[in-house]
Amino acid sequence: MIVWDDLQDDATLISKDEMKVVETLSQLHKSRIKSGVTQKELAERIGMQQPQLAKIERMDSMPTLVTLNRYARGLGMEIKMSLVSNK
Repeated sequence: MIVWDDLQDDATLISKDEMKVVETLSQLHKSRIKSGVTQKELAERIGMQQPQLAKIERMDSMPTLVTLNRYARGLGMEIKMSLVSNK
């Protein structure tokens, strides 16, 4: 199975903002697998169909922050954001 860590060095057409979403999803995906939770189990936990979850994990569409939060909550996690100065 190819995972994001295998591909990220070659990603050049993804904006920095989108890259943050991809990296967050990658971490959530790894956590799901490490926890032994199947796509079907997680989909049921978060009120989603398994094919929808598979589409998100394949990055066939860019997930929203709301969707990422649902995914995280289904794993007993939460997404925290912070603001930092770029000066």
